[in-house]
Amino acid sequence: MAEACPSRLVLKRMTNRWAILVLIALQPGTRRFSDLRRTVGGISERMLSQTLQGLERDGLVERKAYQIVPPHVEYTLTELGNEAASQVRALADWIETSLPVIAKHWELHGTMPQGED
Repeated sequence: MAEACPSRLVLKRMTNRWAILVLIALQPGTRRFSDLRRTVGGISERMLSQTLQGLERDGLVERKAYQIVPPHVEYTLTELGNEAASQVRALADWIETSLPVIAKHWELHGTMPQGED
């Protein structure tokens, strides 16, 4: 809970919706950049690139570039990344299961979240 704790940086990056979706998308195995972009609907190329760089910096994703034409880059979860993906997958599954109840609360309050971050 300390303000200066470095874990806050990791927490911020790991609880970003794009990071969560990328981790889950990589759970089944290695994927190319373009495949990840198709799988994670709505993410821009720039945002996917930034997300992957952050996850790589934290040791959750491994990037492998092949020196061929056209360039071929693959992304794979590390052991640490697999652990993280399992944790965020549990949260994502809970959200999906609980969504009908959550949506009822939105209706009670007359609100529907619109891209809140």
